[in-house]
Amino acid sequence: MKYPVIVHKSKYGYDVHCLILEGCHSQGDTIEEALENIKDAIATYLKMIAEETQGSIYEVEVNV
Repeated sequence: MKYPVIVHKSKYGYDVHCLILEGCHSQGDTIEEALENIKDAIATYLKMIAEETQGSIYEVEVNV
């Protein structure tokens, strides 16, 4: 599956953020390294989410 990412150049290298996975970020010294690192970050993120959703899922309603 393909995931959209945003790459920002900074004085320290490249920062990469996955647009649809909140909190999924990585970095690298080169754009190539940053893109490889975000692939690993996305895979780790998805594995973590899969493990966390092994239990029962409930919906709750909150009135504000």
